[in-house]
Amino acid sequence: MVLLAAFLDNVDSTIVTVALPSIQKDLGADFATAQWTLAGYALAFAVFLITGGRLGDIFGRKRLFITGVVGFTLASVVCGAAATPGMLVGGRLAQGIMAALMVPQVMSVIMTTFDQKEWVVAFSMMGAVLGLGGVSGPLLGGVLTDLDIMGLGWRSVFLVNIPFGVIAVALAAWCLPESRSEQAPRLDVPGVALITVAAIGLMFPLVQGREQGWPVWMFVVMGAALLLLIPFALYQRRRHEKDGSALIPPTLFEHRSFTAGVFVVMLAFSGITSFFLVLTYQMQLGLGWSAIRTALVTVAFPIGIMATFQIAWRKGTANGRAFVALGTSIMAAGTLLMILLTHTQGQDLTWYQVAGAELVVGLGMGLCSPILTNVVLGDVPPQDAGAGSGVVNALIQFGTAAGIAVVGVIFFSLSGSGTGSRAERFSDATAVTLWYNVGVFALVALLSPLLPGRRTEKTEMGDAAEKGDATADAPADDGADDRLIADPA
Repeated sequence: MVLLAAFLDNVDSTIVTVALPSIQKDLGADFATAQWTLAGYALAFAVFLITGGRLGDIFGRKRLFITGVVGFTLASVVCGAAATPGMLVGGRLAQGIMAALMVPQVMSVIMTTFDQKEWVVAFSMMGAVLGLGGVSGPLLGGVLTDLDIMGLGWRSVFLVNIPFGVIAVALAAWCLPESRSEQAPRLDVPGVALITVAAIGLMFPLVQGREQGWPVWMFVVMGAALLLLIPFALYQRRRHEKDGSALIPPTLFEHRSFTAGVFVVMLAFSGITSFFLVLTYQMQLGLGWSAIRTALVTVAFPIGIMATFQIAWRKGTANGRAFVALGTSIMAAGTLLMILLTHTQGQDLTWYQVAGAELVVGLGMGLCSPILTNVVLGDVPPQDAGAGSGVVNALIQFGTAAGIAVVGVIFFSLSGSGTGSRAERFSDATAVTLWYNVGVFALVALLSPLLPGRRTEKTEMGDAAEKGDATADAPADDGADDRLIADPA
């Protein structure tokens, strides 16, 4: 039943993208609403992910899992019933918060319920479920939107969560054992408050600035949000020295490779979801394709991931940074191919050309994503692995939200201005905006030498032995996000 919740989260992070143009048209919403619909979920998830894991350790993982699933299902109802853009965005923020409560418990339940020798089977099943979610998310979004079941249209992409949520809660209440950590760290409420204010202070101007004409006060807010990171860092250091309960342990950043690694991770994921935001609007508003046709084309991306991620999973740990460099280089090449096709084909762009470019990007993603978190954590001591994993995965979500905001500013500004037809404006905006994605993928490839180097079999065996002594609670203590273990699509 915990895998069902992981599936629910993975589907919900991809199912919405294909439906965005329909949502925007039906609600009479602006482009900022479309950005908040994606970025708001990721931002709320990022801010509360680590805290969600700790709440499970303190109050019980079963209790937090059920609370998260119930809250996620109710938030889905709010999204599906949204009568205004604000109601939809509020529902998406609530979904992100609830996902931050339920998702960290998935890994915790697996590691505390099963013997260590059974973890391989459990995580393999989880990988299969998440892979299915990655493929079915966009496809389901397109089918539900176009079929217009009972006149619900796009609303069904949220309401479909209800039966899954009910089944997950019923099964958890019936057969999931309760567990909690005997030495759970205290909650860092002031730390969460500081980082939440800073994150919103950065994101709000980026998303709303274009719609409001970039008033001066928005730049002041962004500057203040950046400055707020200084007292946050100082507070984290004091709290860590006092009782070790800092939201983000500052000792993690004593490892140069970790510091560089989290920057690399944020960059990489800022280019992934934003890539599909651009293509969704180009395909539906620029080329006039239906939601289901867009969804069928988008499925090429997770298919590409599934074609190569087993190679990285089996071979990549020995030389992870080489796989990261190769994978992101291929992703940059696939995005360049999309730019070239947009320039040369214009309105004659075919579904198989777009699918081919997305397949190439997916192949690259499959080579680097399954091992990226482990590579970043390569120099982190085993006793800090749980905290490091939680931080990395939270920053993955923040990078996703930031990428959507930045790319949205570029794309919607370009597509909303100019003298040509709407189709021409969207094609031109796509070709220009995707250079951002090419740039971040290429930069990640260039920065990959800063990640930990080649890991020998002896090193892997030593790490495994140390981690075996580190207790199964480590990843749960800081909200490690299981979604990135096998398939981050």
